[in-house]
Amino acid sequence: MAIKKQYLKNKSICKVTFSVSAKDADNVSVIGDFNDWDSKTHPLKKLKNGTFKGTIDLQKGQSYEFRYAVDGDYVNDEEADDYLWNDFAAGENGVLNI
Repeated sequence: MAIKKQYLKNKSICKVTFSVSAKDADNVSVIGDFNDWDSKTHPLKKLKNGTFKGTIDLQKGQSYEFRYAVDGDYVNDEEADDYLWNDFAAGENGVLNI
Protein backbone atom coordinates (compact mmCIF):
# COMPACT_ATOMS: atom_id res chain seq x y z
CA MET A 1 0.00 0.00 0.00
CA ALA A 2 1.15 3.48 -0.70
CA ILE A 3 0.00 7.06 -0.37
CA LYS A 4 1.35 9.88 -2.52
CA LYS A 5 0.48 13.53 -1.77
CA GLN A 6 0.80 16.19 -4.46
CA TYR A 7 0.29 19.71 -3.10
CA LEU A 8 -0.87 22.24 -5.69
CA LYS A 9 0.76 25.65 -5.30
CA ASN A 10 -2.13 27.86 -6.35
CA LYS A 11 -5.00 25.82 -4.91
CA SER A 12 -6.20 24.84 -1.47
CA ILE A 13 -6.32 21.14 -2.36
CA CYS A 14 -3.92 18.24 -2.32
CA LYS A 15 -4.15 15.41 -4.83
CA VAL A 16 -3.79 12.17 -2.87
CA THR A 17 -3.10 8.96 -4.77
CA PHE A 18 -3.87 5.70 -3.04
CA SER A 19 -2.34 2.39 -4.21
CA VAL A 20 -3.29 -1.01 -2.82
CA SER A 21 -1.75 -4.30 -3.92
CA ALA A 22 -4.61 -6.80 -3.91
CA LYS A 23 -4.22 -9.22 -6.83
CA ASP A 24 -6.99 -11.56 -5.68
CA ALA A 25 -9.50 -8.80 -4.86
CA ASP A 26 -12.40 -7.82 -7.07
CA ASN A 27 -13.25 -4.45 -5.50
CA VAL A 28 -11.19 -1.95 -3.50
CA SER A 29 -12.40 1.47 -2.37
CA VAL A 30 -10.94 4.15 -0.16
CA ILE A 31 -13.43 5.17 2.51
CA GLY A 32 -13.26 7.82 5.18
CA ASP A 33 -14.81 10.83 6.79
CA PHE A 34 -14.21 12.75 3.53
CA ASN A 35 -16.87 10.60 1.78
CA ASP A 36 -19.10 9.58 4.72
CA TRP A 37 -17.51 6.10 4.71
CA ASP A 38 -19.28 5.24 1.44
CA SER A 39 -17.49 2.47 -0.47
CA LYS A 40 -19.23 3.44 -3.71
CA THR A 41 -17.90 7.02 -3.76
CA HIS A 42 -14.18 6.38 -4.40
CA PRO A 43 -13.59 2.96 -5.96
CA LEU A 44 -10.00 2.31 -6.98
CA LYS A 45 -9.22 1.08 -10.49
CA LYS A 46 -7.59 -2.33 -10.84
CA LEU A 47 -4.41 -2.25 -12.95
CA LYS A 48 -2.99 -5.20 -14.91
CA ASN A 49 -0.37 -5.88 -12.21
CA GLY A 50 -3.09 -6.41 -9.57
CA THR A 51 -2.67 -3.03 -7.89
CA PHE A 52 -5.72 -0.86 -7.29
CA LYS A 53 -5.11 2.85 -7.71
CA GLY A 54 -7.03 6.12 -7.54
CA THR A 55 -6.63 9.83 -6.80
CA ILE A 56 -8.80 12.05 -4.60
CA ASP A 57 -8.66 15.83 -4.10
CA LEU A 58 -8.63 16.70 -0.40
CA GLN A 59 -8.66 20.08 1.36
CA LYS A 60 -5.27 21.28 2.70
CA GLY A 61 -4.89 21.89 6.43
CA GLN A 62 -7.17 19.01 7.42
CA SER A 63 -6.85 15.56 8.95
CA TYR A 64 -8.97 12.71 7.66
CA GLU A 65 -9.71 9.24 9.03
CA PHE A 66 -9.74 6.53 6.36
CA ARG A 67 -9.47 2.83 5.56
CA TYR A 68 -9.69 0.63 2.50
CA ALA A 69 -12.66 -1.60 1.78
CA VAL A 70 -11.19 -4.69 0.10
CA ASP A 71 -13.99 -7.04 -0.98
CA GLY A 72 -15.95 -6.00 2.11
CA ASP A 73 -13.06 -6.28 4.60
CA TYR A 74 -11.64 -3.11 6.16
CA VAL A 75 -7.87 -2.65 5.96
CA ASN A 76 -5.58 0.13 7.20
CA ASP A 77 -2.68 1.51 5.19
CA GLU A 78 0.70 0.95 6.85
CA GLU A 79 1.81 4.31 5.42
CA ALA A 80 -0.91 6.31 7.18
CA ASP A 81 0.36 9.42 8.96
CA ASP A 82 -1.16 8.21 12.24
CA TYR A 83 -3.86 5.91 13.63
CA LEU A 84 -6.88 6.79 15.73
CA TRP A 85 -9.14 4.46 17.74
CA ASN A 86 -12.75 4.43 16.57
CA ASP A 87 -15.36 3.00 18.95
CA PHE A 88 -17.88 2.45 16.15
CA ALA A 89 -15.44 0.30 14.18
CA ALA A 90 -13.95 -1.23 17.35
CA GLY A 91 -10.54 -0.70 15.81
CA GLU A 92 -8.11 1.89 14.56
CA ASN A 93 -8.56 3.99 11.46
CA GLY A 94 -5.68 5.41 9.50
CA VAL A 95 -5.22 9.17 9.67
CA LEU A 96 -4.16 11.28 6.72
CA ASN A 97 -2.75 14.74 7.52
CA ILE A 98 -2.96 17.10 4.56
